Amino acid sequence: MDTTLTVCDAPTDAIRDAILAPLSQFNAENGYPADPRPVAITVTDKDGAIIGGLWGKTVYDWLFVEYLVVPAALRGRDLGSELLLRAEKIALDRGCVGSWLTTFTFQARGFYEKRGYEVFGALENAPRDNVRIFLRKRLRP
Repeated sequence: MDTTLTVCDAPTDAIRDAILAPLSQFNAENGYPADPRPVAITVTDKDGAIIGGLWGKTVYDWLFVEYLVVPAALRGRDLGSELLLRAEKIALDRGCVGSWLTTFTFQARGFYEKRGYEVFGALENAPRDNVRIFLRKRLRP
């Protein structure tokens, strides 16, 4: 079989989907079909503009929190905690066993640990002198 390797300078969702398709098929054939479902909870201002929130997905029995953003002016009002609690409730309703996310040393590790998340990994020099921290929380046994 002749093959060519091509670096894509501007990859599209269609390219991602084409690359992912054989892996998804393999996983499904081996009893692990993916069923990613988005989770989005917004924080809006008085004009209805989105100024923060939580973005993630449930897949393979876990909630992955990709982004959790609370504007600086609104911190300390438990909005971050409420966003996490609502997302975790959605995850439980979808049958998930846990939640996981990443943060950096200059971000919110302590915030997540206070809410029951524990570190399960770290990636140094990501970026530069920072550490990317991987955290998880079991939602059910």
